[in-house]
Amino acid sequence: QVQLVESGGGLVQAGGSLTLSCTASGRTFSRYAMGWFRQAPGKEREFVASIAWSGGFTNYADSVKGRFTISRDNAKNTVYLQMNSLKPEDTAVYYCAAVRSLGLRFGAEADFDSWGQGTQVTVSS
Repeated sequence: QVQLVESGGGLVQAGGSLTLSCTASGRTFSRYAMGWFRQAPGKEREFVASIAWSGGFTNYADSVKGRFTISRDNAKNTVYLQMNSLKPEDTAVYYCAAVRSLGLRFGAEADFDSWGQGTQVTVSS
């Protein structure tokens, strides 16, 4: 497992943009698939996006397709979530997740075994 630290959350108006970052500890980051999940008040945690170890394969929840982009910089041990055209319903705590795997497609909480503490994103209308 790796230690994950998210940053970049905050308050933004609807239609605005925000970029989240997640930095991982360790020397084998490039062997990890990474994901972002979110949990809104009173709701279950849900999948947002994932990216394979090489960055060559990504997967998105339908609710964010075309608005969010996940990317990674293996030299910096960091994964990003670029969020554009934000909506009030995007308000949630966003969590970074990791799993050591050379697989390509991930979309469930059970796919990951390391989690960050979360960062709050609030979108005002």
